Amino acid sequence: MGLIGNVLSLLRPKAGKGRERAYDGAAKGRGTDGWVSGNTSADAEIAVAADLLRQRMRDLVRNNPLAAQAVQVLVNNIVGTGIEPRANTGDAGLDREVDAAWRRWARAADAHGHTTFQGLLTLAVREMLEGGEVFAVKRVLRANAREKPGGIPLLIELREADHLADDRYSFPANGPRIVNGIEYDGSGRRVAYWMYRDHPGDHSTPVNMKPVRVPADKVAHLFERQRVQNRGVPWGTPAIRSIRDVGDWQNAELVRKKTEACLVGIVFADNEDDMAIAPKVEDADGNIVEQFEPGLIAYARGGKDIKFNHPSPHGGVYEWHRVQLHTIAAGFRVPYALMTGDLSQTNFSSSRVGLNEFRRMVRQLQYQTVIPMLCEPIWKWFMEMAQVAGILPPDREITATWTPPRFESVNPLQDAQADMLEVRAGFTTLPEQIARRGQDPEQMIGEWAAFAEKTDALGLVFDSDPRLVTKAGLAQATDPTQPGDDRDNRQQ
Repeated sequence: MGLIGNVLSLLRPKAGKGRERAYDGAAKGRGTDGWVSGNTSADAEIAVAADLLRQRMRDLVRNNPLAAQAVQVLVNNIVGTGIEPRANTGDAGLDREVDAAWRRWARAADAHGHTTFQGLLTLAVREMLEGGEVFAVKRVLRANAREKPGGIPLLIELREADHLADDRYSFPANGPRIVNGIEYDGSGRRVAYWMYRDHPGDHSTPVNMKPVRVPADKVAHLFERQRVQNRGVPWGTPAIRSIRDVGDWQNAELVRKKTEACLVGIVFADNEDDMAIAPKVEDADGNIVEQFEPGLIAYARGGKDIKFNHPSPHGGVYEWHRVQLHTIAAGFRVPYALMTGDLSQTNFSSSRVGLNEFRRMVRQLQYQTVIPMLCEPIWKWFMEMAQVAGILPPDREITATWTPPRFESVNPLQDAQADMLEVRAGFTTLPEQIARRGQDPEQMIGEWAAFAEKTDALGLVFDSDPRLVTKAGLAQATDPTQPGDDRDNRQQ
């Protein structure tokens, strides 16, 4: 043991060396002066900053073209034309019945009567990006309600983050606690939301500022979780300061350019006694002009000479601006070219690599945030109310497979060839490839079967029919549906 102890003592780092191997990011000194950081929870930080972050991000989206375009690019890619559900019961007939009932209901699902379910989904994602979070509230219609979308007594109401009474707190010794307007049970699960019926910032109508308790099973809360947190922050939060700084710089640069354009001529007098302290110019009404304008000539009394100023232009503006735009694009997590429309610094390969990474992020958000936190709860409400209304079979849990819209191909020919090779090699299936393009495999296969039956009855052969025509465009030796039947005569 003595020998082993001596060896371990040699291997064990000394106190001084241990300090030398510490993290540089945790060092304290002149290099980190002014670096303020805390060890608070995500919810504590959000409680302090969320309201102001929402105000500033909304202002930027309203008035700054970069922020507006970044949000629009994200909405276009996350939702696009819509994320469509397909019933997944294993019974093709029941699946068609459920899907048809969904389409009838989705056409008028908006409680405010403005749009469809897909329009609600688009607005919800935009609210999540711009305001950090959004609430979808389940509204059940009364039995005697005149208008029930698709015969189902259900509507969806979207509420902004401001509806949450985030100043409501309660910490009883026994029972649920309320933090930032969200009520939790003893295990930390959300059981209710305390919300204002009216938007607190609506000044056009009387506002009811008494919060109402809404059970959690009637609320779908959409936000991105970056830590263990229960509320969200605007998507472009890391870029807020940069966007504001670039906007201020652009205004300052515009003023400087105008100043450079002000070629000012000043006439000087023979002696200093006859000169004014500063050049003065009067307009036709005798008012003193106190700022320079392009082509301005200022006269001093008794002038005998004239001199002109020489503005000096500054270089490197475009390079600096482009670097700042890259920083803003990174803060919004969108490709620089998509946010700015500037393709001068990209080529086919680089743009495709950037798009691939961006699309991976979008897919992650679709399948880990938007679908489980918003789409699936609404589907559950729809199934529940459709069964209550007797439209769908009761006492049966019916799940759905959600299909986001497909991404447009950068190189359609190569991508189609790659997809075909994957299917032929068995790496993927044809229904999976169809679903990846945002279409319903069952619906497409049904259309194919109906089309093939009709063309067979009419004696028509198309090059796109793989039953009759090979990949090279030649007639198949036999018709797979009729073994031994030579199709060459029909081809002629």
